[in-house]
Amino acid sequence: MLLASMLAAAVAAGPVCQVDDKRLDEISGLVATSDGYVVVNDSADEASHRKIFYLKRDCSTRKAVSYPSRPRDTEDLQLGRDGTLWVADIGDNGDNRETIGLWRLAPGASKPKLFRLAYPDGAHDAEALLIGADGSPVVVTKTPGAAGVYVLAGALRAGGTTPLRAAGTVTVPMTTTSNPFSFPGRMVITGAATSPDGSRVVLRTYADAFEYDVPGGDVVKAITTGTPRQVALPDEPQGESVAYTPDGTALLTISEGSKPTLFRHPLPNPPSPSPSPIEPSPIEPSQVEPSAGQQPSAGQQPPAVVTAAEPETGRPPILLFLLAGIAVLLAAAVLLRRRTRRR
Repeated sequence: MLLASMLAAAVAAGPVCQVDDKRLDEISGLVATSDGYVVVNDSADEASHRKIFYLKRDCSTRKAVSYPSRPRDTEDLQLGRDGTLWVADIGDNGDNRETIGLWRLAPGASKPKLFRLAYPDGAHDAEALLIGADGSPVVVTKTPGAAGVYVLAGALRAGGTTPLRAAGTVTVPMTTTSNPFSFPGRMVITGAATSPDGSRVVLRTYADAFEYDVPGGDVVKAITTGTPRQVALPDEPQGESVAYTPDGTALLTISEGSKPTLFRHPLPNPPSPSPSPIEPSPIEPSQVEPSAGQQPSAGQQPPAVVTAAEPETGRPPILLFLLAGIAVLLAAAVLLRRRTRRR
């Protein structure tokens, strides 16, 4: 029986489909639904790329939803258990944003709504968002070695800024998994996902995914004190996205780049399949762009959304701390390379 299960997992591993939409060349956030996928790009220079894209099971584009105003750097995507879609506008390569943002597309809503957030200790670059059992967002920074974990210090307010509070740090285990950025690529968290039933979460780097159990629904405690299970993601070109399959038995990943491939990674000793999550509610046709090459209208609203300018898994080996200074410098080189590529 165990052998049959292992063979089934091996057969199921590998590529799922390839994205052929020219607008999707910097995919940074991914969620899976029963009939396909939802993705977002990161700090796209072209207006046609700054949208929420709904894909079919074969990775072809089904529709694209516009933001009411310009996002800054959308780096992750999560689907709440109530069907709410959260877009994390939290990227900040220059560490100079006064606020970050969350876009919330509620069930039945026709367009996403922006909520601004502010760190209590200055600006941070971040690419990972998790959703707690109560529906509250948890932001995990991209700080090399020891990533900051931030939660809301008040209620979300449209038109205002909600303060965040530091809730701990998370250090993923050191691995030897091959990736384009070598040592620094194993030290920075580039994406996150919550399982459909909320019992597990995953954090990923450029090299690996780390899955944590979430007893009692406490996501912060899980990632700051828990011991994760490793899933190697070797040699992805620039892996910044991760999602659970709708049944919770495997992970899906995709990289930035032209015509990226979506990969499936069966989980070791997966739990019984979870029931399918609540799907995002249908979007009104007026908010949708169905064709892959359609450009935004000339009357698009001006770019003024998120303001610019603001402020364990197993215990890590001692060597990690000795090399932390070097790692920060190397990570800076990674970000410089990334920005150079975009230019």
